[in-house]
Amino acid sequence: MARERIISGSAGGNDEERFNESLRPERIVDCVGQERIVEQLLIAMKAAEQRAEPLEHVLQSGPPGLGKTTLAHVIAREMGAILRITSGPAISKPGDLMHWLTEMKRGDVLFIDEVHRLSRTVEEFLYAAMEDFRVDFTIDSGISGRTVNIALQRFTLIGATTRTGLLTAAMRDRFGLQFHFEFYSVEELTEIVRRSARKLKVKADDGALGLIASRSRGTPRVANRLLKRTRDYAQVRGDGTLSRKTVEQACEILQIDALGLDELDRSLLRSLIQTYNGGPAGIEALAATLGQERDTLEDVVEPYLLQIGFVIRTRQGRCATKAACDHLGLPFAGPKAPPEEQGSLFDED
Repeated sequence: MARERIISGSAGGNDEERFNESLRPERIVDCVGQERIVEQLLIAMKAAEQRAEPLEHVLQSGPPGLGKTTLAHVIAREMGAILRITSGPAISKPGDLMHWLTEMKRGDVLFIDEVHRLSRTVEEFLYAAMEDFRVDFTIDSGISGRTVNIALQRFTLIGATTRTGLLTAAMRDRFGLQFHFEFYSVEELTEIVRRSARKLKVKADDGALGLIASRSRGTPRVANRLLKRTRDYAQVRGDGTLSRKTVEQACEILQIDALGLDELDRSLLRSLIQTYNGGPAGIEALAATLGQERDTLEDVVEPYLLQIGFVIRTRQGRCATKAACDHLGLPFAGPKAPPEEQGSLFDED
């Protein structure tokens, strides 16, 4: 079994889900960071409340671990609604959705994680549900089959995605509120870790909390996971109190460096610099070289490396920057593509 990747923004198993649940803010005023999203959401919720209407459908996008699921919980709690949670891969046909849609009461919230992974058939089935709050559902099949028009209660659909570009324009346009989550600052993460430490009853000084925040890749889920691991280290190897030295020692064992990069990050950079002479290299080639899935590199590894300027994406592929070479102590071979040929962060190979 592969070792758990501490700095991954992806959710872990059931134990970690319960751990994250206990640390989530319960009200929107308790949320740290994402100020623009919070401000827009406060206005939208207040307006919906004054009109006695459910909140508009919400689309959340951004790398994993930035609080999309947490915000869905907060929205449901603020609106006094019941939250029902599912995911795109779990819905293979329209019938799988009917169980959720027919149980929804007025104002309830349906959260679909990885909404970009819905099949085209299911997506088109959702259009009428989102716009008209009615669906045409086929009962049985063949000659005896018939279509029944079913009225639904007005509900709020919250979709979360790490790959907005994979959503069709028709699907995106049906979300009245669209939010993109940004990485958090060290100051914001420090406050999140401080609150989590209080909930976990962990004694920690400001230096330790700041160090955890600085190595958390701008991601709250990573920060809480790293807090949990350093707490274990302090309990076993120390007196249970988190100090800056304790966090540094724990991170050394976890192979997490000063910028929050772990061995997979460094392996990708070394492969790009040494094997592909700094790039450009296609994502499929990098995935094959590292023995990783393409989605893992694109959704979990690349976003932070792009954010800190260690990797750039061009039409020809990925290129390592001088900053990446300096961080690893490797020679820089120079730029491989002129600026006018460099694509955006969201270009596809």
